[in-house]
Amino acid sequence: MTETEKLVLASYKTGQYIGKAEDERNQMVLVHVLAVKSHPRQGDLHHPKQADVPFFQERRALSYGEKTWVPVHTVKEYTGDLPAYKDSLKSALIGYIEKLEEDNSEWAKRSLQCLYELKKDYKLD
Repeated sequence: MTETEKLVLASYKTGQYIGKAEDERNQMVLVHVLAVKSHPRQGDLHHPKQADVPFFQERRALSYGEKTWVPVHTVKEYTGDLPAYKDSLKSALIGYIEKLEEDNSEWAKRSLQCLYELKKDYKLD
């Protein structure tokens, strides 16, 4: 990786990703996703941690190689090792599942239903 291709840690909605910053304009940075740091939260972004909402959304992690624009203030340099995408996705997902399994709320239960389905869809087993 060259000096101009430094890794960044970027937040997109409720997930965090490691990637390369490819462009910047209008206070936004185009990030090329290479790994998942934290899996997106499930449910309604406007009513966090609430289960009784009109649309409880299942949120997938961004895919390897996907590019997305994120606000510049959510991007910082990443200096750690770059994990393989699939390993990072599995680690982020399992960590999130374990945390939610300790939460007995209805929101956590609904979130876990989404995450178990995503785990199958991601083919992580």
